[in-house]
Amino acid sequence: MTRLFGTDGVRGLANRELTAALALGLAQASAVVLTKGHHADARRAEGRRPVAVLARDPRISGEFLAAAVAAGLASSGVDVQDAGVIPTPAAAFLVADSGADFGVMISASHNPAPDNGIKFFAFGGTKLPDEVEDRIEATMDAPRLMPVGGDVGRIRRFADAEDRYIVHLMGALPHRLDGLHVVLDCAHGAAAGVSPEAFALAGARVTVIGADPDGVNINDGVGSTHLDNLAAAVLEHGADVGIAHDGDADRCLAVDADGRIIDGDQIMAILALSMKQRGILHEDTLVATVMSNLGLKRAMRDNGIRVIETGVGDRYVLEEMNAHDYSLGGEQSGHIVFRRYATTGDGILTGLTLVAEMARTGRTLAELADVMTVFPQILVNVRGVDRAGLRGDSVIADAVRAAEEELGDAGRVLLRPSGTEQLVRVMVEAASQDDADRIAHALADVVRERLAVPAA
Repeated sequence: MTRLFGTDGVRGLANRELTAALALGLAQASAVVLTKGHHADARRAEGRRPVAVLARDPRISGEFLAAAVAAGLASSGVDVQDAGVIPTPAAAFLVADSGADFGVMISASHNPAPDNGIKFFAFGGTKLPDEVEDRIEATMDAPRLMPVGGDVGRIRRFADAEDRYIVHLMGALPHRLDGLHVVLDCAHGAAAGVSPEAFALAGARVTVIGADPDGVNINDGVGSTHLDNLAAAVLEHGADVGIAHDGDADRCLAVDADGRIIDGDQIMAILALSMKQRGILHEDTLVATVMSNLGLKRAMRDNGIRVIETGVGDRYVLEEMNAHDYSLGGEQSGHIVFRRYATTGDGILTGLTLVAEMARTGRTLAELADVMTVFPQILVNVRGVDRAGLRGDSVIADAVRAAEEELGDAGRVLLRPSGTEQLVRVMVEAASQDDADRIAHALADVVRERLAVPAA
């Protein structure tokens, strides 16, 4: 049986795979699982109901899905604080800041508008471990909580949600942005109502694109997955830097004054070095995933910073950070986590902190990014193969070893099965793009030959 939860909640085509009925059932099951604990018990002992924060991004399907989730929670005896359209990191922050028992965010992040998703935050605003998600999924077939009378939940507007989050961002800002011109691409998403105000309050001169959400244009040619418009706007306006968010604003990528893309690895390199210099990088350690560029690891090594690798997904980065109290981690995609201030990737906080480093040092983004040399990288998705057979195939293992010997210290190879699709990902980094392409496609051919699924 396919697991309902993926790497970041439950996601699918809204009103086909992710229906109102499924949203209702997930909410009712989460009310059973996530209202157990001393905080919820203490609330009940005082005669009060458990509380959940509910939020969404602006895609149109979020309206009916939020209504279904609110109904499921309230009918299970949970009071709902409806924060409306706010970024995912804002929802996580508000769960912790308000003392709510848990939170629900309705978003499909960087996916196109027809998709949507539901993710949960535990008490304190942290993402759920796999085993808790499994309990929610299993509970969907169990009896529901069915209170009556005054024990049913109430649904109320979280009136100051945006204001509380912006105050939090200003409190986390390490340096004002006065004198810098920033172009913001809000992806027609949840950042549109928060990010421009936050950057302006921080002192930047702000030009905004992608900030007119209509429910169907989220991520459509804008945002962190489509940086051409941002680069063009930076050049057109002569801005110092461009900052791009995705639909729910948990990512941040950047563009320098010459229109060159600065990815999540480069942002982490800049911020890790800054935090080390300021004495706030705990144990001089950065947490990244196995997909981070070899150039990041070399740059960190050269600057006395240790890199710890995790599996792909910011939840695994967070688990490692929480286990050892590390202060900075993230992904190449732009999910950056500042553990002191956030329990999940926060694209607005990342953008503010990156531009603050420019202001603090008086250096351009291009100059700051020079700390890291990006190795050419290629990722090939090999479809129609048995991903489960990857681990034990000796022929593939021999081919990988031969590729690693050829690359030596000037590159690396990573093969991994997809966590969501029936395919194997082949990633190669090398000193030249030609070498990376050649080796990656040769390995992809071996995987295709060895693991091909017979036609039905």
